Amino acid sequence: MERPASPQMASSSPDSPCSCDCFVSVPPASAIPAVIFAKNSDRPRDEVQEVVFVPAGTHTPGSRLQCTYIEVEQVSKTHAVILSRPSWLWGAEMGANEHGVCIGNEAVWTKEPVGEGEALLGMDLLRLALERSSSAQEALHVITGLLEHYGQGGGCLEDAAPFSYHSTFLLADRTEAWVLETAGRLWAAQRIQEGARNISNQLSIGTDISAQHPELRTHAQAKGWWDGQGAFDFAQIFSLTQQPVRMEAAKARFQAGRELLRQWQGGITAEVMMGILRDKESGICMDSGGFRTTASMVSVLPQDPTQPCVHFLTATPDPSRSVFKPFIFGVGVAQAPQVLSPTFGAQDPVRTLPRFQTQVDRRHTLYRGHQAALGLMERDQDRGQQLQQKQRDLEQEGLEATQGLLAGEWTPPLWELGSLFQAFVKRESQAYA
Repeated sequence: MERPASPQMASSSPDSPCSCDCFVSVPPASAIPAVIFAKNSDRPRDEVQEVVFVPAGTHTPGSRLQCTYIEVEQVSKTHAVILSRPSWLWGAEMGANEHGVCIGNEAVWTKEPVGEGEALLGMDLLRLALERSSSAQEALHVITGLLEHYGQGGGCLEDAAPFSYHSTFLLADRTEAWVLETAGRLWAAQRIQEGARNISNQLSIGTDISAQHPELRTHAQAKGWWDGQGAFDFAQIFSLTQQPVRMEAAKARFQAGRELLRQWQGGITAEVMMGILRDKESGICMDSGGFRTTASMVSVLPQDPTQPCVHFLTATPDPSRSVFKPFIFGVGVAQAPQVLSPTFGAQDPVRTLPRFQTQVDRRHTLYRGHQAALGLMERDQDRGQQLQQKQRDLEQEGLEATQGLLAGEWTPPLWELGSLFQAFVKRESQAYA
């Protein structure tokens, strides 16, 4: 695949905190009649991200649900979800549900102070929305309702030193996408019905607001941030006047991502999105100081409801040296054990108070094999190139199989679709053995 030249590289300080980039393409920006979603999760470089399948469930009325830090009221029915999540917490950085809803989230800092108490993490809100919604717009209502009721807050890293942030979200389904940006319990949302859009670690909704918190404007006016007369530009009004270094770096990545989407306008495919997520020159594929891209995801959501949605997940760091493996909801879907981290129950450092006083080894089987493979690539150029070619061949096989499926050229039995991800994870593990 021939790619346009990368936009100018984003600058970042050696200790820039975790950052992410999310992308969506809605026809006619997509090359096919499908919404295409993509996200890089940039986190502390040694943090392990697992891929977790949670089946649909029914729950007792009045029951409670333990999220990362707090309990919330459970709903009577939850949808099946596939999640890519830092293995120490309950929520997720990105994921999809059986109805073709995809969500990714980003850290953001605004004029609204970050609360000191523990509440729902943005990652908890993401998982709750996937479990409880059948469209992107419904997911938006779930998040904003939970935000109003419980608020957001708590440590966002597996570290005794507190580090908290608010969240922005990119939500997509088969027909459209929404950008949802928060500042404490306040929020603004923008509907995307065509074209391409990206978000990074900054507010990006200006005057084009499709929905908002009912008190958003009165709050801004009461704080003296808006005079009540001029245009209401959410990003301008709620962004910090003095931007920290991490957000200046995000600005450059946001512009670079927007330019890459513009260059591919009308020709965006899953493979193009994978290429954007692998772009190191722009900083979108991050490896800076103590942070790197720890997992990646690309989803194809066909507008034809009779066609299955296909979700590609890496479960390993650095998408430029990882395999995007296809997952499809269906009969026979089960957890792939190689991408599931060990559990520590009540002794987990996130469960014992004070939190994060000790460290545990959360590496799953595929992560261990992949890290050994990365080491080999760096030590032995010839063997490393052979291994990377195996990765590319495996990924290409998955891309071609799912393209054939969506084109009606491949009609496997339902159980084979349901076990597709497990089969690819197993083959990748064997390549590293």
